[in-house]
Amino acid sequence: MLQAEAYMREALREAALDENEVPVGAVVVYDGKIIARAHNERESGHPFAHAEMLAMERACRVLGNRRLHGCTLYVTLEPCPMCAGALVMAETDACVFGAYDPRQGCCGSVYTLPQDPAFFHRVRCAGGVLEGECRDLLSRFFKDRRSSMTV
Repeated sequence: MLQAEAYMREALREAALDENEVPVGAVVVYDGKIIARAHNERESGHPFAHAEMLAMERACRVLGNRRLHGCTLYVTLEPCPMCAGALVMAETDACVFGAYDPRQGCCGSVYTLPQDPAFFHRVRCAGGVLEGECRDLLSRFFKDRRSSMTV
């Protein structure tokens, strides 16, 4: 569990890099090493540039393969349907996330897409790693956004 927390702390660092983006960060680990990292880049005009998608794409480039066999994605927020689907399509081994997303989370909250027997590949998912820290980062961001809108 300590190793998972260390990787999640790296994802948290990544999440905090851009104050204009919803603070979600992700790292991909292969053979005990971080091979890719990313944070949300949606506000820069790329609506599909979720941290998970960017980190997985970068990891595929590092490995020279579209498959992420042997890789674990660590992300600060439970993946949405798009990102959960990408986990399956990239044949990622596992996904570890921090905060649960009861509105859009598809790795256990609303739906468990990576475990759906309709798909060829299954992705192991585990949530709640440094959940409080991940949730607090998101809560502070949205609280700050709401207070700046009322000024």
